[in-house]
Amino acid sequence: MNSPANITDPLVLFMPSGKRGRFPVGTPVLDAARQLGVYVESVCGGRATCGRCQIEVQEGNFAKHKIVSSNDHISPKGPKEERYERVRGLPERRRLSCSAQILGDLVIDVPQDTVINAQTIRKDADTRVIARDTAIRMCYVEIEEPDMHKPLGDLDRLKIALMKDWGFKNLEFDFYLLPQVQGILRKGNWTATAAIHKDADSDIARVIALWPGLKNEAYGLACDIGSTTIAMHLVSLLSGRVAASSGTSNPQIRFGEDLMSRVSYVMMNPDGREGMTVAVREAISSLVDKVCAEGNVQRNDILDSVFVGNPIMHHLFLGIDPTELGGAPFALAVSGAVRIKASDIGLKLNQGARLYMLPCIAGHVGADAAAVTLSEGPHRQDEMMLIVDVGTNAEIVLGNRARVVAASSPTGPAFEGAEISGGQRAAPGAIERVRIDPDTLEPKYRVIGSELWSDEPGFLDSVQATGVTGICGSGIIEIVAEMYLAGIISEDGVVDGSLAARSPRVVANGRTFSYVLKEGEPKITITQTDVRAIQLAKAALYAGTKLLMEKQNTEHVDRIHFAGAFGSFIDPKYAMVLGLIPDCDLDKVSAVGNAAGAGARMALLNRGYRREIEETVSQIEKIETALEPKFQEHFVYAMALPNKVDPFPKLSAAVKLPPRKTVSEDGVAGDAAPRRRSREGHAARRSRGIEATFTGRLEIPNSFACKCFRIEPIRKPKRCFREIHPIHGRRIYPASNGGRR
Repeated sequence: MNSPANITDPLVLFMPSGKRGRFPVGTPVLDAARQLGVYVESVCGGRATCGRCQIEVQEGNFAKHKIVSSNDHISPKGPKEERYERVRGLPERRRLSCSAQILGDLVIDVPQDTVINAQTIRKDADTRVIARDTAIRMCYVEIEEPDMHKPLGDLDRLKIALMKDWGFKNLEFDFYLLPQVQGILRKGNWTATAAIHKDADSDIARVIALWPGLKNEAYGLACDIGSTTIAMHLVSLLSGRVAASSGTSNPQIRFGEDLMSRVSYVMMNPDGREGMTVAVREAISSLVDKVCAEGNVQRNDILDSVFVGNPIMHHLFLGIDPTELGGAPFALAVSGAVRIKASDIGLKLNQGARLYMLPCIAGHVGADAAAVTLSEGPHRQDEMMLIVDVGTNAEIVLGNRARVVAASSPTGPAFEGAEISGGQRAAPGAIERVRIDPDTLEPKYRVIGSELWSDEPGFLDSVQATGVTGICGSGIIEIVAEMYLAGIISEDGVVDGSLAARSPRVVANGRTFSYVLKEGEPKITITQTDVRAIQLAKAALYAGTKLLMEKQNTEHVDRIHFAGAFGSFIDPKYAMVLGLIPDCDLDKVSAVGNAAGAGARMALLNRGYRREIEETVSQIEKIETALEPKFQEHFVYAMALPNKVDPFPKLSAAVKLPPRKTVSEDGVAGDAAPRRRSREGHAARRSRGIEATFTGRLEIPNSFACKCFRIEPIRKPKRCFREIHPIHGRRIYPASNGGRR
């Protein structure tokens, strides 16, 4: 970490890692990245010859981070950088971080195409067999040749052949085909293959593509647009085979780590919506290139596509302003299924290719949650099934064939590694597994890219290429749970400072204590603030789940499914120890991988599934957590590990939970530990952020940062009144006003 900086020093935020720090004017961007532990490759020693240290400056007002970033805040190109650009070329907007110097506040994007150990996108397709009934049919026909005695046009004779051989009535043609029909039929010697699009609920069939002779190739895309990552599958429409899969980071991360900060960016920047729409469409186009190259398929052979995403990703992908989703009543511009031509949004596939987007369930439960529901099918079985898609905005579905309810909870980006001192996204070198010896308090860990634990011979050699760079989401969950099981933190999440006398791993950190997970460079420490961030995130998720259980009038769930790439790598035991999910038999808690992608494939390969999910979504009951009076109560109880009031008998039977102990806010163990009432003590209590989580859902136009506001009870109208809190009707005052009324 950089040395103590003056508060007037420029603030630099690196994306997609989310790491930030203040640096003196004139500091090279590469040096800033290295001090923060941000991986920016450089093999020439900063001489501007290798070109591997490229970065991009993001321009705009980033309200969440209180940063106005501009190209004017970075030094002009110097002689070395100009020479590199002249000799080897430099993409537009790219700079060499070894030469560029910090002049003001900056948001820096580290392009993933320059990073060898970039984030690991783990969203492969599952192996399920899906019955095929696609919306696209490939129909080969032989057409009568023209006859002077039968003055029927070539197109009309093609229609007759398709009706006679394939039974299609009310057949229409895409307009772009009309000038091509005669040439295609003659080239095929009066034989042709027509691609016909027909949805199950439509009487009209439409010819969208035409080839001379026999054509026996047709492909489709199934794509899950996540707020953090994008996953795409290229699928044969004729066999159902997945020809290729690929994934990438969502480039919108540079505009904001979480969904609300992206909405804020749109509100604060006139071209914000357009910039994010262009970014995600370009990323998807690049993925199309990747899967086509891997599958040896031509873009022109892609005839259909299905896309899913949360409501904000859904809107931005379609070019819709998501501002209305930033505040109550969280109105969607369109909630039903979307059927358009792929070319309508500039997606270059076959000229007639279609695009289908699953319906959104509600303002914060999107088409991705609908796809997960389609994939896992709680509405098809009797057990009470809980489906959790953990992300920056967790989506929760609970139900069975009798009733299904859904909600979302603003967990924030902590589980993705952001806002954690040593956190990072899942990439080679990131710690993903942690164990702590309860007697010695010594840790061992495993990193992405190595199968060895840190205490095993050969570990250092196995991570030599990547190093140990930080801790990713699954590792963060395990380290906090292990700290609790080892007695390092209390059930309230306070680090027990008395253990410093027993282990050098527990160290003083100002008024609190921290746990040193890894010595050396970079030093990875779990601070009290890190623990609080995880508590906030998991409490929001558990409180949302608890509300759904109450709506279902049940005190237990029969089965829990973790959806999403992140969910695939969460250990169920540690998730339950943390209190992320309710008590359940551990053998009935499982990861289902990229279930949203699986649901998209189902809708791609079988049009019947499109009708099924459209009907199911119309019957799902959406619970708006921000309007539920008991959400705050559940949230406060859920701050404890695993929970302050809810019993976990099934977990206790499988895992030995530590005895309860009280630790004061400054790390003093004991039931009678004094509680300080100084101003710093009050600030420390507020830093727990018990109420701050709610600010992710407030109707505040100029910021969505959870530390920008405090909550005060209503007494009488005051001039600095800003907004009514949607949960418990309290007024919110700017933190800059000191929270005074």
